[in-house]
Amino acid sequence: MHFELDNTLTDEILFCMENQDSEFLLDTREGIIIDLDNDVMDDTDTDEDRYISLPEWGSQEGYRLMENFTSSLKNPVIRQELSAALNRNKGVFRAFRNVLEQYPETEKLWFRFKESKMKNEIIYWYNALREEWGLQPIGIEPEDNSSIVLEDFVIRKGETDFHFLAETANGEQAGSIQAIMNPDSSVLHVNTLEVNNIYRCLGIGKMLLTKLLETADEKKLDVTIDLPCESAFFSRSLLLENFKPGMQRFIRSNGT
Repeated sequence: MHFELDNTLTDEILFCMENQDSEFLLDTREGIIIDLDNDVMDDTDTDEDRYISLPEWGSQEGYRLMENFTSSLKNPVIRQELSAALNRNKGVFRAFRNVLEQYPETEKLWFRFKESKMKNEIIYWYNALREEWGLQPIGIEPEDNSSIVLEDFVIRKGETDFHFLAETANGEQAGSIQAIMNPDSSVLHVNTLEVNNIYRCLGIGKMLLTKLLETADEKKLDVTIDLPCESAFFSRSLLLENFKPGMQRFIRSNGT
């Protein structure tokens, strides 16, 4: 008994997978979900394959999903707090949610991550059925590896033409960038690029740099920036913006 897995049915199955208080079956003839506690099944139908179980999803699968999400985070502060929540003896799910509530942008990322993974589980389940029916599988949704919903941040101009601030929807400052003009040449030097600890490794720095470079391009200015050793990971973003290494700075400490 074949049925089509459209977006509406997928969303209904996802909702039922997260509902641990009821038991559900799929009516493959009608393409609808049956709630065994409230709905009436057609007992006159002799087709044993008409009603099938939904994809298996319980606390173990939910815990594994939280583990995968936590390990995927680049921000060490949030990753450590979520790991501590997962290592509790009890109340793990509530503790995990409590941590996410403190970081709205990461919470949105979690919801998007969870929905994507669970929908792919549904597609794996559906493709197993299609294999039984002798049909070709349908495609899996591509993974969304973006680290944050940057649209949730606002970039506004600071005190000068070369000063920009990144703020959350609530007006909290997430980061800033500032550059100064070399009076002897048309070179702009970035002297400040800072991101709040809880937003680091989430793309805010690159977003600020891009905004500054737009202004520099308008004024036809070259741009330089010193990159501390501990921020070497940011060099990839610079290379993508057509920066090239210009010098190396060696430091010799005086006995410390």
